[in-house]
Amino acid sequence: MFKAVLFDLDGTLLDIDMNVFLEHYFHTMAEMAAQSGFQQHRQLVEQVFQSTGVMIADRDPTSTNQDIFMNDFFSRWPYQRHEFEPFFEHFYREGFPRLSRLCRPIPGVPELIKGMANKGIQMVVATNAVFPLTALQQRLQWAGLEADVFDLITSYEVMHFCKPHLEYYQEICEKLQLKPQDCLMVGNDVGEDMVAEKLGMKTFLVEDYVIDPGHTDIRPTWRGTMREFLAFASKNL
Repeated sequence: MFKAVLFDLDGTLLDIDMNVFLEHYFHTMAEMAAQSGFQQHRQLVEQVFQSTGVMIADRDPTSTNQDIFMNDFFSRWPYQRHEFEPFFEHFYREGFPRLSRLCRPIPGVPELIKGMANKGIQMVVATNAVFPLTALQQRLQWAGLEADVFDLITSYEVMHFCKPHLEYYQEICEKLQLKPQDCLMVGNDVGEDMVAEKLGMKTFLVEDYVIDPGHTDIRPTWRGTMREFLAFASKNL
């Protein structure tokens, strides 16, 4: 029925409370920056947050999300890129793994992904493209999944758009060389994931950790719990 399935990561493939996770994420980043001798560690959190907003809003097809983030960040940060960029690498290598305690695998998901891989269905980790690849690979590991079974992981190094822009989903289709009608988007966020239906994709809203901003005309093709999606997948994928 579908040639490719796009999966959101957080709240779909991985049991995670993103509000709690981001609180610890920024706290750990600031703490490590202070330990590394960067006195503006509180300003660091604010600037990462602001530059992430710039990256999400940007729709320049010629620049990757990483380029947009880094260019904006270092245009406002008191350290040169060559001085500070190694800190980000240090953080994701040493600090980010500490956050695994905040996440849990979702029962049935590893078996689902393994089964789909055996069927040869193309699979995408269609998480918002605001994190580097290493952060996504680590979260996949926390979900009990192997990164190499996915045909595409939408990290900020390879993507030029973010959710909820339709260009994000169009770029995925172009990378897979598929039409939107060939794809199913599975996610828990009405505004960011189900918007793919506007491009012509079918959608499945996973309601266990649903995020619904309300006041939207977006209607998923299907909806249900992850258990119900697993039953759906066994018949349709």
